[in-house]
Formats: sequence, C-alpha cells, structure tokens
Amino acid sequence: MNDVVITETKTMPMGFTLPVVAAAGAFFGLFVGTAQGSGLLGILIAGVLCAAIAYVAIFVVGTAQERAVRWACVALFALGGFLFAGIPAAIMGALFGWFIGWFAYWIGRCRYRMTLAPYLTSGQVLWHYSFRVLCGAIFVFLITPILVVMPLSFNAENFFTFTPEMLSFDPEGYSLRHYRNFFQSSEWQHALRNSLLIAPVATLLAVSFGTLAAIGLSQPHVPGRQVIMAILISPMIVPLIISAAGMYFFYSRIGLQGTYVGVVLAHAALGIPFVIITVTATLVGFDRSLTRAAANMGANPVTTFFRVQMPLILPGVISGGLFAFITSFDEVVVVLFVGSANQQTLPWQMFTGLREQISPTILAVATILVGISICLLTTVEILRRRSEKMRGMSPG
Repeated sequence: MNDVVITETKTMPMGFTLPVVAAAGAFFGLFVGTAQGSGLLGILIAGVLCAAIAYVAIFVVGTAQERAVRWACVALFALGGFLFAGIPAAIMGALFGWFIGWFAYWIGRCRYRMTLAPYLTSGQVLWHYSFRVLCGAIFVFLITPILVVMPLSFNAENFFTFTPEMLSFDPEGYSLRHYRNFFQSSEWQHALRNSLLIAPVATLLAVSFGTLAAIGLSQPHVPGRQVIMAILISPMIVPLIISAAGMYFFYSRIGLQGTYVGVVLAHAALGIPFVIITVTATLVGFDRSLTRAAANMGANPVTTFFRVQMPLILPGVISGGLFAFITSFDEVVVVLFVGSANQQTLPWQMFTGLREQISPTILAVATILVGISICLLTTVEILRRRSEKMRGMSPG
C-alpha cells in the first residue's frame, strides 16, 4: 500500500524547499563542525551548500536529470570527504550526498505527500513524519553504543578509542588479540564458567516457578490475584540496588550469602517476573474447554498439563525462559552483593576490568554478549509469531 500514489506530486515553492533542505543539511553540519571545533561554522556551510544543491536540482535541472543530479551529489560529497579526512570521510560523504540528493527531490517535488491522503492538513503531515523521525532518533541513540563497541573490539592496540590506523582502514590497526586474550585468560574463563553454571540453573527455576504461578493466577477463582501478581513482578519495578541490598541482608542471616545457591536463587527471583508476564500473555488466548474435555475423558491434571496445555503455551514459556537467561547472564549488581570471588560471573569480571585495570578485552566480551543477545531475541520473536499463529491471531 505504501507504493500506491494517492496524492499527485508538484513542485513546491522555493521559500519552502530551500529552508527545509538547508535545515536538514545544517543538522548534519552541526556534528561535522563540532568534531572540527566549530559547530556554528559547520551549520552555516552545510546549510548554504545544501540549499544551493536543492535550488539547482529542483529549479534549474528539474526531474529530467534527477538520477544524474543524485550521482553528482554522491560524487561531490565523497570527493570532499576524501580530500578532507581520507577514506572513512569519503564513505560518510557519499552516504550524506545520497541522502541530500534524494531529500531535495522528496521535498521539492512534494513526494512526501504521495502516499498520504490529500485531505490531511500541513500540521497532520508534519506530525506524521515528526513521529517517525523521533522514533528513528531514539533507535539510533539506543543502538549507537553497540555499533561503537563492536568495531573497537578488533583494535590492535590497548585503547578504548579508534586509532588512526583503524580510521584509515589499515589492516595493521585490526586484530583478534582481545578475543584470544578472553579465551586464553584463566580469569575470564573462570568467570565464563560461573555464568554458564549459574544462568541455566536460575533459568530452569524461574521457568518452573514462573509458569506454575502464571497458570495459577490465570484462574478466575484465585483470591487476590492482582495483589499476588504485583508482588511477584515487583523485582522488575523495584530498583535493582534495593533488591540486591535486601537479598544481601536476608541471605546473610540464613547462610546463603557468598554461595552458588544464593546467587542462583537471586537470579531466579529476577527472572520469574519475565516468565510470568510472557506465559500470562500466552494464556490470554488459551481455550480452557480443551482442559475440561481432557478431564472428561479421564486425564488427570498432570497429564492434561503436559499433553494439552503445555504444547500450546510452550512458545510463551520458552520466551520467558530466554528473557530470564539473558537477565541472569547479564546481571552484575545482585551478584556483587550476594556473591563472592568464587562466584565471579562474566559481567562482574567486566565491571572489575573497567574499575581496576581498564582491560580492552571487555570490548571483545561485550561484542560476544551482544551477539548472544541478538540470537536469543531473534528466537523470542520467532516464538512470538509462532504463538500468534497457533492462537489464530496472525494470518501468516
């Protein structure tokens, strides 16, 4: 539907096109100028240059040579970037040139209204795109730290910044030394073993108790369901430092502080809310007549649960388990309170590396953890879609 033209295009007035394109260019010029020590100068130069490009493209050349104008913009900014700061700047310049070439025609020819209803007011059109730009900006703000950490993990030097060799794409500036250090270091491997020991057990406990709690709280005859649900999911709401401090004082009294059992129970308590929420969401579309039919045919409650109910809610159970695993595997605050040196997990070792020795191996470990998280979240999304199909909520 987005490819269907609803509103015909037209050439917009110069007083509208040039300021909008100039504002877009000035926004990018702010970052370039700031990096060079003068944000105001970057805004002025980029704004004037982009306004001039829009004027030539829309009011001089027109749409007849649109493709040539776009390629010219790419070549112009790529050449300027190369002369200014080498190959990396050339690549960024080419991307910016492509954007300005496209944006000038998109604004100047009123193509932003092509797929929108013609009766929308200017304010409604502005909000339509402002909302999307805001969401994109938030996404970029959240994803940028990850995009920075991943290439830095291949740094050949012991630095947390991009070296000149990396910026010039010199192979000498890249290395797998930090990954080798992670797999060869006894401290890092000890922390990895602890994480792989604690996280699966905590996940198993969280899935078991969380699933049972979700099924029980889904029954309409359970008194005080809302209160019990609020208590069970409170670890997600209460600040983690408060939960960790409370666990420390409680575990100290009963002898669990500084033990594997204490760390596992603490991580299970943090993972149970995720299981409860995902399983409860799956149970919303569950047909309870199936369990009654199984009971009428002589199946006991345990058989009914494993043969009828569990296969249908399994995507939600697995999704909750994956969230619980990620929570346990990435958690550092609670283990600092309730654990000891023997239970030093991977996040704890990363925290220690940042605080004491500034080890660049942290970047390699962070990249590995990001990859694991992406794989697990992809699995969660696949299971979510499968659950919707099983419940008849998705046509695909």
